[in-house]
Amino acid sequence: MRRRRSVPWIYRWSRPIIGAIAILGALLTAYLTVEKLTGSEVVCNAAASGAAGCNDVLSSAYATVFGLPLTLFGFLAYTSMASFALVPLAVNAEENKKLRKKLEDWSWLLLLIGGVAMAVFSSYLMYVLASEIKAFCPYCIGSAIFSWSLLILTIIGRDWEDLGQILFTGFVVAIVTLVGTLGVYSQINVTPASDNPAEVAIDPQSGRTIIPEPEGQPQAPYGWKINTTSGEAEIELAKHLTAIGAKKYGAFYCPHCYEQKQLFGKAAFDKIDYIECNSAGKDPQPQLCEQKGIRSVPTWEINGQVYKGVQSLDRLAEVSGYKGPTNFKYIKLGLR
Repeated sequence: MRRRRSVPWIYRWSRPIIGAIAILGALLTAYLTVEKLTGSEVVCNAAASGAAGCNDVLSSAYATVFGLPLTLFGFLAYTSMASFALVPLAVNAEENKKLRKKLEDWSWLLLLIGGVAMAVFSSYLMYVLASEIKAFCPYCIGSAIFSWSLLILTIIGRDWEDLGQILFTGFVVAIVTLVGTLGVYSQINVTPASDNPAEVAIDPQSGRTIIPEPEGQPQAPYGWKINTTSGEAEIELAKHLTAIGAKKYGAFYCPHCYEQKQLFGKAAFDKIDYIECNSAGKDPQPQLCEQKGIRSVPTWEINGQVYKGVQSLDRLAEVSGYKGPTNFKYIKLGLR
């Protein structure tokens, strides 16, 4: 009597493991998407040390694709991978053997395609993280590890009859993904506008100057020096915000608070009612920030409503009822 060949454990458990990793990835990207859409800052240890971190990555031009958060597409990708891995397991193998077999065959191919695409895209983002943004983001690194784990488990998680199928499919998907990624991000390359270090690039869509990122480390009590110049629209908006009692809460070491200042320019921001929440900053009011329940900066308080994160001047004009000139000079990519 011939002994039945035992099935390797990885073949039996690959789908549940892939599904579990994909669900973790979906939860991670869902959290980042919610924080991005609400303008909140994610918890990131790098930010506490003054180094560029997760929030800098989420606020960069690379974090928005087709006007939507990149993390939203990541959430959809992880959800799809979880579905490909787990849906066939819901079919009873004894009652619907043919259907189960068909679902398994097709879903393995979809897992391979998705795994290759996610691994290639994550690798590109890791390159951007290290060479362009120059930030440390545990969430990004974790997502890249998840993506590569999904691909590796897909390859070793079943007995592929045709190794050539894996190589050919993987090669084609990798090339298509890389070309598509480079095409999507090609618009980030902008044209120099002037020799002024505060005005180095123009957004091709709005025609506004892209505010520069802070350089070096912030120095107490002022932080980074504002090096953008205010126009009439910025000054009028700042006067309006102060007149209606609007307040901006921030901290001298916060790069996003600095970005908000840069959008106004020095002359205009000097007219803003600014509350320093860090005790090492200039004229600090940490007790007031605590009393108001400020948990992240920058935060705006306008007409009794709270707005977290960097706000575009168009957005501030909208929510404050501003009716003056709106030919604002500056823009931060990714903001509405």
